[in-house]
Amino acid sequence: MSYSTADSLPTVTLDDVRGAQKMLAGVARVTAMEGSRHLSGLVGAPVHFKCENLQRTGSFKLRGAYVRIAGLLPEERAAGVVAASAGNHAQGVALASSLLGVRSTVFMPTGAPLPKVAATRHYGAEVRLHGTVVDETLAAAQEYAAETGAVFIHPFDHPDIIAGQGTVGLEILEQCPEVRTIVVGIGGGGLAAGIAIAVKSLRPDVRIVGVQAAGAAAYPPSLAAGRPVSIDNPATMADGIKVGRPGDVPFRIVGDLVDEVRTVSEDALSSALLLCLERAKLVAEPAGASPVAALLSTPEEFEGPVVAVLSGGNVDPLLMQRILRHGMAAGGRYLQVRLRLTDRPGALATLLGVLSVVDANVLDVSHVRTDPRLGLTEAEVELHLETKGPEHCAEVGQALRKAGYTVID
Repeated sequence: MSYSTADSLPTVTLDDVRGAQKMLAGVARVTAMEGSRHLSGLVGAPVHFKCENLQRTGSFKLRGAYVRIAGLLPEERAAGVVAASAGNHAQGVALASSLLGVRSTVFMPTGAPLPKVAATRHYGAEVRLHGTVVDETLAAAQEYAAETGAVFIHPFDHPDIIAGQGTVGLEILEQCPEVRTIVVGIGGGGLAAGIAIAVKSLRPDVRIVGVQAAGAAAYPPSLAAGRPVSIDNPATMADGIKVGRPGDVPFRIVGDLVDEVRTVSEDALSSALLLCLERAKLVAEPAGASPVAALLSTPEEFEGPVVAVLSGGNVDPLLMQRILRHGMAAGGRYLQVRLRLTDRPGALATLLGVLSVVDANVLDVSHVRTDPRLGLTEAEVELHLETKGPEHCAEVGQALRKAGYTVID
């Protein structure tokens, strides 16, 4: 590693990334590159997925964790390693440590999804549940490191971590040499920084776009200020990029080499996850689907061929269920309507007949007759419908109004 004379921060080089690639041979998979016809149609150019959701442990995190732990001195390995994570980094550290014969302890929040806790234990780590938020868990892990001498493995703020993640960029250039734009999610910045070093060193013409969730976007204000700044209470379903402050080491690299950092909404994240599942038959977690969310939001702004990095696929089944419902609603696949009708025998059956004609599937019906706001001969019905998209939603509303029903917005 070389060091900046300005602030003594380590600088990662292309040689570091190439060295990491050699170290990871036979350890990390060279993950697949899959095309997306749907996104290619929207963008007007080829769009490919770099499927790090199919990496060992379900995310790119194994790459950096293995390189970091493999680089420890013998006495450091003997002391063991410790990490703090709600999921992906935990599993990467656990597996990397097991492969290298190093004892690992991983602190996870008490509310961490049970499948992630179980997977981390399965990969060989001792899991300790502490705190309700990652900041508390991180503090506990650092305290443990100070007390025991274990080496703290940071999830993104270390040059070895960045070099390991940068191997994703080398693979992209090998698998899609004609690439013009790479889109990647950003949390602390380790993956984006590593990809940027690898790609910009070899192909400075390739545009690199970072994506953050709008509710957890620490990079835009940090880049504006010229230094890492913290944001209060980051909130997003994309826990893999839910980071309140950029890492010092990746921040400088992202600022120098990443062309743009943009944000996406929670609705866009839900729709992206749904698209990956339905169209590409790929399970991606919200953070992993963030590049797809950016492409869906403004497809005309990306020059192709485009590579979107699906950084992870570790999503709790219960969260997946909620996200899919949210994504289907955002995509016009669910419609909730309230309307008033005359309270007489057969009125509800007539209403359902109208919906049947326009092929709207009724999921739930709530029928109210006793609300004081209603007239003596009125009833209010709330319907939850399964629909086929925004155009079908409009068709359903038009059919109801044409049939004489008063739809309440």
